[in-house]
Amino acid sequence: MSEKNETRKTEETATLQPRVDVLEDTGGITLRADLPGVPKDRIAIDVDGDTLRIEGDIVVDTPEGMEPTWAEVRVARYRRAFALSPELDTGTITAEFRDGVLKLRIPKHAHAQPRRIEVQAA
Repeated sequence: MSEKNETRKTEETATLQPRVDVLEDTGGITLRADLPGVPKDRIAIDVDGDTLRIEGDIVVDTPEGMEPTWAEVRVARYRRAFALSPELDTGTITAEFRDGVLKLRIPKHAHAQPRRIEVQAA
């Protein structure tokens, strides 16, 4: 009996890991996280030292005047953390959210970006 209750308790507070694509180019990285069911105002993005955290609460729309009689997952949230390289400039992260996909752009510090040096004739 206690096993069934523990399972139910776990299902009620499910934490999910969103699928994430990380793309790197010479200027920095682009991170795309799938957050279906999460409204923009329920997304939290935090940087603490070299750790980036993404969290989002899933909101299930219920028609007005109706309440669910049974729900497999009552509270669900996405949560994922990443260790960031010191060459990334966390002070200039930009974020966009569209169609359930969060897109973060994390540029490299200027000193970490490749630069081209021109050779001049003597």
